[in-house]
Amino acid sequence: MSEPLRVLIIGGGGREHALAWRLAQSPLVEAIYVAPGNGGTAGDKVTNVPVKADDFETLIKLAVEAKVNLVVPGPEQPLVDGVEAVFRKVGIPVFGPTKMAARMEGSKAFSKEFMARHRIPTALYRTFTVKEYDEAVKYVEACGHRVVLKASGLAAGKGVLIPPTTAEAIQGLKEIMLERAFGTAGDEVVVEEYLEGPELSVLAFSDGYTIVPLPAAQDHKRIGEGDIGPNTGGMGAYAPAPVATSDVMTRIMKESLQPSIDGMRREGFPFVGLLFTGFMLTSSGPKVLEYNVRFGDPETEALMLLLSDDSDLAGIMVACVERRLDSVKLSFKPGYAVSIVLASAGYPGSYSKGKAITVPELPKGVHAFHAGTSTSDDGVVTAGGRVIVLSATASTLEEALRLAYQGCDAVSFEGKTLRRDIAHRALSQSSSQKTSLTYASAGVSVDAGNALVEAIKPAVKSTQRPGADGEIGGFGGCFDLKAAGFSDPLLVSGTDGVGTKLRVAIECGKHDTVGIDLVAMSVNDLMVQGAEPLYFLDYYGCSKLEVDVCADVVKGIAEGCRQAGCALIGGETAEMPGMYQGDDYDLAGFAVGAVERHLLLPQPNINPGDVLLGVPSSGIHSNGFSLVRKILQRSGLTYASPAPFSLNTTMGDVLLEPTRIYIKSLLPACRAGLIKGMSHITGGGFTENIPRVLPKGLGCYVDLAAWEHPPVFRWLMEVGNVAPHEMARTFNNGIGMVLIVGESQVNEVKQSLREAGTPVIYEMGKITDVPGVELRGVESWK
Repeated sequence: MSEPLRVLIIGGGGREHALAWRLAQSPLVEAIYVAPGNGGTAGDKVTNVPVKADDFETLIKLAVEAKVNLVVPGPEQPLVDGVEAVFRKVGIPVFGPTKMAARMEGSKAFSKEFMARHRIPTALYRTFTVKEYDEAVKYVEACGHRVVLKASGLAAGKGVLIPPTTAEAIQGLKEIMLERAFGTAGDEVVVEEYLEGPELSVLAFSDGYTIVPLPAAQDHKRIGEGDIGPNTGGMGAYAPAPVATSDVMTRIMKESLQPSIDGMRREGFPFVGLLFTGFMLTSSGPKVLEYNVRFGDPETEALMLLLSDDSDLAGIMVACVERRLDSVKLSFKPGYAVSIVLASAGYPGSYSKGKAITVPELPKGVHAFHAGTSTSDDGVVTAGGRVIVLSATASTLEEALRLAYQGCDAVSFEGKTLRRDIAHRALSQSSSQKTSLTYASAGVSVDAGNALVEAIKPAVKSTQRPGADGEIGGFGGCFDLKAAGFSDPLLVSGTDGVGTKLRVAIECGKHDTVGIDLVAMSVNDLMVQGAEPLYFLDYYGCSKLEVDVCADVVKGIAEGCRQAGCALIGGETAEMPGMYQGDDYDLAGFAVGAVERHLLLPQPNINPGDVLLGVPSSGIHSNGFSLVRKILQRSGLTYASPAPFSLNTTMGDVLLEPTRIYIKSLLPACRAGLIKGMSHITGGGFTENIPRVLPKGLGCYVDLAAWEHPPVFRWLMEVGNVAPHEMARTFNNGIGMVLIVGESQVNEVKQSLREAGTPVIYEMGKITDVPGVELRGVESWK
């Protein structure tokens, strides 16, 4: 935006005064209009206009006539009512979210469901409509924990009740749902688990992609000192709050703020503006209390003082609107800021208006932001419950408080009411006092681990087989070889992972198939030695254990075990904060099988002239994905794009097709002694894997024309301009397992595989006396 800014601020409180004060300091800003403003907002560059915040028609007319090119709504109601779209229709950008995104504050029920969908830490909850009053009462009586009652709609910051007893909670439900204490805001009620710990307010700028938090603040909602009495819109705030350590803020960003912004964008309503999130710092980590979709009051009055001199608020807002927040500077002054509210006597109940206000010259570093004031013939008078906010900044919290209270004492009006204990929570913590640490505070949730075990027990149980009982939870797993029917067995073991196919699963948000891949990669390697897989163990490592994600992975592992006929007897889930980034996780699998000694593969009688039989793959399987992802990037497609070679299938679905498990198809032929050797075609393709099972001095040829090159491999080859020989040493190219069979037994092996459910087998080459792999029929791939 190159032309000078002409800004319209909607609202008339202390927040709007602070924003106007800070915006007026920007060299980018030519004029500011505040509608309706208050008794203190008008001044340098700033003009009050007598238009109500809900009069959209007049606001539009004003903005067009005044050539406004940026609108900044202060209160939440205009945003919830869709003011952003109203101005967008006439071409005027708004620093604020759309009506859809504003539901994050407009409906607590909606926001709680959003948090549940995106696994954002928050309190347990249930929602009830007015018609479900009886069900709500029964829930409160039976839930077994203390509750918080929240009117789902907007209630001017006062729609929350924190009853200490069940009886009072039921009375609160009656007040909200039957007596309509909060009007239509109480049409739906959120009954929420009561959380304990310090509260934190985090205001953050966002352009829909990037989110940048301001220093975390703590506010004081109750009217009385010691946090007693009824809730208010806020009686004071200070920032930065000492409890908002770097570790706490890192968790808040990773677990809540960035996932919130990403989730809103993915659901089709990207958030642009100021997201104000309330947190409770519980013993198990920060949990979201609620979202607000605008600047907080009185937090804003303090935070505007902490913006560094070279951080231009107007430039930041424009960058958000233009989706380029990462291009502007946003930094903060060292030290602390405090805001203290001077209220009218009787607030938050009934109070008188029209009391004359005297604001003398204030100490350096102290600012008076008007809230509930207006002008009259007698000067500035009270016009609201919260009258004036005194804000101050200093190098220490104690000094900032001293200055702010000095300012409070200087301002006078009849009935002046204030709290004298702002920041008492921070001051009560001595600098030497250390918080008692728990495993959960370090980022590891034992409770989540226990919940995971319970979630996966049925899947694990479904893999039981002779020799294993399918139970988990002990220190180790057992297997009874005798019960499995072996007489002279050799044990065979293998381990593997899934590679960067995991990245595809994570980015697609599809976690229920990579577990099959994990099992396949290990058990197919056992099959190559003629071994029947007996049991499997898994390893799952992550930064933060998401029970739903991990449970999906383990259910896939269990499915793979069922396909392979082996038991899932145990595993390790490692939650390691700081070792992984964001939602990343890693997998490893360990399989053990057995084979009768005389059937161990490869057999020593592999000779020139033996036939190579190719058993089809299910797709790319689990190798070569670093190249696959590079080719996909070059193509310009995404995981959500339709696959150009497969109707009604996305690229993500094609790439995540699970690796085929060959056990049940090949085991009968192995037990019959029909197969001399096998090669599992993984990373290294034909040229690296087939020679691994051949006696010294022997090689083979592979006829690439013996089967049709599958479409996904043709696409990779064409788009990536990958040479045929490179394809043959990187991918399986449609053949997942190569069998070495005596020429006289080819038909018998084919028949065995057909009876086991594999109707298609390709004669793809022969063993030769020339070491290495000769590729024939290369021209068929060109």
